[in-house]
Amino acid sequence: MEKFKAAMLLGAVGDALGHRNARRDSSASGRKVQEGLQTSTDLDHLLLSAETWPVSDNTIMHLTTAGALTTDYWCLDDLYREMVKRYVEVLEKLPEHWADPATLEGCSQLKPDNYLLAWHTPFNEKGSGFGAATKAMCIGMRYWKPERLETLVEVSVECGRMTHNHPTGFLGSLCTALFASYAAQGKPLEQWGRDMMRTVPLAEEYCKKTIRHLAEYQEHWFYFEAKWQFYLEERKISEDTGNKATFPDRYDAEERDKAYRKWSSEGRGGRRGHDAPMIAYDALLGAGDSWTELCHRAMCHGGEIAFFNGLGFRATSTLFSPQSTLLGCPGLQASKDRPPDPPGCVSFSGRGAASSGHLSLSS
Repeated sequence: MEKFKAAMLLGAVGDALGHRNARRDSSASGRKVQEGLQTSTDLDHLLLSAETWPVSDNTIMHLTTAGALTTDYWCLDDLYREMVKRYVEVLEKLPEHWADPATLEGCSQLKPDNYLLAWHTPFNEKGSGFGAATKAMCIGMRYWKPERLETLVEVSVECGRMTHNHPTGFLGSLCTALFASYAAQGKPLEQWGRDMMRTVPLAEEYCKKTIRHLAEYQEHWFYFEAKWQFYLEERKISEDTGNKATFPDRYDAEERDKAYRKWSSEGRGGRRGHDAPMIAYDALLGAGDSWTELCHRAMCHGGEIAFFNGLGFRATSTLFSPQSTLLGCPGLQASKDRPPDPPGCVSFSGRGAASSGHLSLSS
């Protein structure tokens, strides 16, 4: 259970770090963000408070997803109804948070009082954003076993479609959930991207069975796959060769910003469902066991700073591996000596710990 708690809580910590930087200067370069963080605090001795380091709506939506997954639902349709009800309720209560516009638009189409059609929303041309990806990590923790793959695919796709009914959006949800499950399974990092690409056709088959008018989706479907294939080839991990990911000799904050813009669809990294988990994955591949390096790569850049998944993935993958540790992570180090406050003491962290406990018990 402690491993699931770490994944949930460190994910929120990463979101708090990135969200604060984004609020300060949404146009800053990665180098400026990194320099600003280094002058204001020391990542190795970081103490976060809810007042000065609030989480964004991404963490709140993620915890909402986790809460629904821990209910005693009889079937997946009941789970989807519970998600709908909770998404609508939480967004109504959070006017002070900067909610993702696509999430707000998607939730406006949800029908919590309609038993049969509660989670059925129309195709959304603007639904390709990162919000579906950032609320789906816990789905991979709930259905992490290989024999639950079919359920993981269905739940992550439907969860994504509720708010981001566009292939680039809800395939981001699938990607995040898959990566969390791969971490729990102990798969090598370099294998995650390839296995995710092999799973995308399962999602397409599921959509063909459940979406009546698929033509609108099909013309956008291959964008996600093409972007990821390009990325895996760039890192030289697209084939089962056993190779480690290859990075440029110079890959500092400035060069990472260039790479993130190149992977994006509009010149700003991480705004869409394909490149939000891509940046988190790239950070994991390059950071090794360094907490500080992971923070720099996943949060300290000039794109959307919504990549709490990077810390969540790392917490899950390292903690599920008995021989590995997350070097320099203050929350994990403190836990060896005493029962500390949740890492970062971020808003909603108590809910995250409770939800993670139920996820681990039910998986």
